[in-house]
Amino acid sequence: MIATTTAAGAWAWQPHPVLWAVLATVGAAVALLHRRLIGASTHPAPWPRVRIARFAGGLVIALVAMGWPLGDLATHWSLSALVLQRSILVLAVASCLLSGLPDDVLAWVTRPAPVDALLLRILWPPAAVITVTVLLVGSMAPPLVAAQSHSAAARGVMALVVLFAGVVLWLPILGRVPGIPRPRPMIRAVYLVAQAVVPVFLSFVFILSPRPLYPTLGSPSRALGLSPLNDQQIAGFVSKLSFLLTLLIVAGVILARAPDTDEDLGPEDPLVWADIERHFERADRRGQTAVVPAGPQGPAPAPEAGGDELGPEGDPPRG
Repeated sequence: MIATTTAAGAWAWQPHPVLWAVLATVGAAVALLHRRLIGASTHPAPWPRVRIARFAGGLVIALVAMGWPLGDLATHWSLSALVLQRSILVLAVASCLLSGLPDDVLAWVTRPAPVDALLLRILWPPAAVITVTVLLVGSMAPPLVAAQSHSAAARGVMALVVLFAGVVLWLPILGRVPGIPRPRPMIRAVYLVAQAVVPVFLSFVFILSPRPLYPTLGSPSRALGLSPLNDQQIAGFVSKLSFLLTLLIVAGVILARAPDTDEDLGPEDPLVWADIERHFERADRRGQTAVVPAGPQGPAPAPEAGGDELGPEGDPPRG
């Protein structure tokens, strides 16, 4: 799409059939895969309505972030619109999709040995902070921003990279990958503070730079009535405030819900069948005997059929 040179062109409605098709395909594929897995499993995990609502909400928010008008403004006109779009993908879309995925689908996606090994490494909180920082800062390199302004394929790739950064950010908090428990509440809170500060250090560059850094997004005055430099400064505040407010609020909620007694300060999630199964799979790949980590109340035996232990808030087990 070639950017027009008038404000009317910046705000004119534009259809995005490829985006609509991709999001509809993702929703249908997840639903069909869940249906197939639940029919073949000896420990079927239902897909609760609350998680269906979260997953559908994530797709709708992605449509808002990538479609008209925000997606068009982010593509050709405004750095602040681009930063807002990516903040929404990281903070809202990734968390909604991840928390809404069915347990069996998430277990199936993360089961391959290369994926499982990668997650074991990058979900260690310091590694997660570094990964998110590299992905988000790298995606804002001027050549890549220029590429996404001129190529729909580049925009799609950058959106996937940013969305993956959001998944890495939220996985240590949500703890939904089998065999990878969440850190303790205090560690999660400190981790969120680090994620609220480190990955968005580029916002200070946007705010303090004496000149615009992205010539391909040099027409915000036509669309938003802002000079390129003012638009860049607003982008810095959008980046910093969105991450700070969102992640610090979540950290505060985690600490408010943390156990009060020392004996309850271990991982909050009970050990469920999916965790045990994943540990045995890893041991089989290494040719070793599996050692199942103890949960808060000691090692958990494999549940009988129909007796899987429920996760937090009554959610079904992760697998």
